[in-house]
Amino acid sequence: MKYYLIAGEASGDLHASNLVKEIKLQDNKAMFRGWGGDLMQAQGVELVKHYKDIAFMGFVEVLFHLRDIFKNIDYCKKDLAAYKPDVLILIDYPGFNLRIVEYANKIGLKVVYYISPQVWAWKESRVKKMKRTIHKMLVILPFEKDFFKKHEWEVEFVGHPLLDAIQNINNTSKESFYAVNNIDKKEIIALIPGSRKQEISTMLPLMLSVVDSFKDFQFIIAGAPSIEAEYYQEYIKNSNIHIVYNQTYDLLQNATAALVTSGTATLETALFQVPEVVCYKGNPISFWLAKNLVKVKYISLANLIMDREIVKELIQADLNKQNLTKELQKLLFDNAYKITLKSDYTNLKEKLGGEGASKKAALAIFDFIKETNV
Repeated sequence: MKYYLIAGEASGDLHASNLVKEIKLQDNKAMFRGWGGDLMQAQGVELVKHYKDIAFMGFVEVLFHLRDIFKNIDYCKKDLAAYKPDVLILIDYPGFNLRIVEYANKIGLKVVYYISPQVWAWKESRVKKMKRTIHKMLVILPFEKDFFKKHEWEVEFVGHPLLDAIQNINNTSKESFYAVNNIDKKEIIALIPGSRKQEISTMLPLMLSVVDSFKDFQFIIAGAPSIEAEYYQEYIKNSNIHIVYNQTYDLLQNATAALVTSGTATLETALFQVPEVVCYKGNPISFWLAKNLVKVKYISLANLIMDREIVKELIQADLNKQNLTKELQKLLFDNAYKITLKSDYTNLKEKLGGEGASKKAALAIFDFIKETNV
């Protein structure tokens, strides 16, 4: 069968690649085409466009790139019509994917949405149209099933695919990590400033502002695959700061604490049991619009899933050197805080439903195609 996938960012690329791996175990004649990244391509997906060429974040930034966005949407529609897949699988990325859904319906494609748009946070009004145009919805957060049930839509909870991604990695010892990267044998504070230049230029200088207050530690930046090393070097003015590529999970395995830009990385950090501060600062207009439109109490997935603040969030004006220093000191030196956090992290993992999300999703998609082909 022919599968067409659309993922618009690094996390979507990761989850789509694991899904493709599992689909191939169910369908040995599977062919894949789609929009995504290096991980999808490594699994045999014929890439139409890389996510780094289509990802824009923030209301204002999207406005500035509307022409490019609409050109990409038109190109995707033409490509879909030419490829004629047996199923279209959409991974998150709602601004783009929900526009493609309508066209897919017009040309008679079966549509599966894996990793639901966060309509529980904002634009709940979208649910009615989604219910009409999406033939199978697979959700990865435990509270999403009840949310959609409220709208009389039975969706399938498959668990969170990050648990699979983390379960499948090889353990890397500190000694090995130090040796491979030729770094000092100091305890590590991980810095995860995001995957786009726009994020990094805002977040990284703020994260690095605390370096001189923690001279007994070394700071290691998780480099985004799509960002060249030279870009990071503009911000690195201290020998106590290093950068690693394609080693984010190795870094988290060996980090004592982390400063993390809001997004999927905040949940990854929690699942590695690393004490963290969640950081966010964006365009003031975009943030004001988001604050007035988004209906959630927290910006990090760990806090949303637990429905309380288990990790500290520093947002906009609160994200400054003084607050970062204070919170990082707690993560490093407050033993009672660390014990509580570890317990919360364990409960968080249990709520996510255990390993096997990618396999469950692949089976659900394969069964759906067979049932609808009858």
